[in-house]
Amino acid sequence: MFLESARQSGWIEVICGSMFSGKTEELIRRLKRAKYANLKVEIFKPAIDVRYSEEEVVSHDSHSIISTPVETSESILLLTGDVDVVGIDEVQFFDENIVEVCQQLANRGVRVICAGLDMDYLGKPFGPMPYLMAVAEYVTKVHAICVKCGNLAQHSHRLSGSDKLVELGEKDTYEPICRHCFNKALAK
Repeated sequence: MFLESARQSGWIEVICGSMFSGKTEELIRRLKRAKYANLKVEIFKPAIDVRYSEEEVVSHDSHSIISTPVETSESILLLTGDVDVVGIDEVQFFDENIVEVCQQLANRGVRVICAGLDMDYLGKPFGPMPYLMAVAEYVTKVHAICVKCGNLAQHSHRLSGSDKLVELGEKDTYEPICRHCFNKALAK
């Protein structure tokens, strides 16, 4: 009974947090459970994210799941026919239209699970994330551990001197830090 009603009614889930907080790990976990339940699952990521793989969504812990890289959010609509669940990683890298794409999918009865950074390296809301979180039925905020003091971290502190909004990187480029340590770093 629940499964039947779940397929008739779509919704949006957002998993957000800083770098190294487990967003992609949680996305992969939810998508693998959906596959285990014999649901039809499609997974997407922005084509610019080639850090670990061109065709897989890969967590920092090296867990992975096959995905389709796309250039634009509209491509997701074109590539999702008869599906039950759509996963989207690094959703902050998509244009503002990703919110409408997710809304259309949910309105078609699809469960949409998105993962992405809620804030950029300056601590500002990142791209479409605040809008996506506003329209989502479920929002899960995950936290890393501050590498400076051990508290819960919600900021992705950039170590390089770049001021580009989008700079792909790993532990050599970013570190997770808490509010207090982030404010100390900004004051320097």
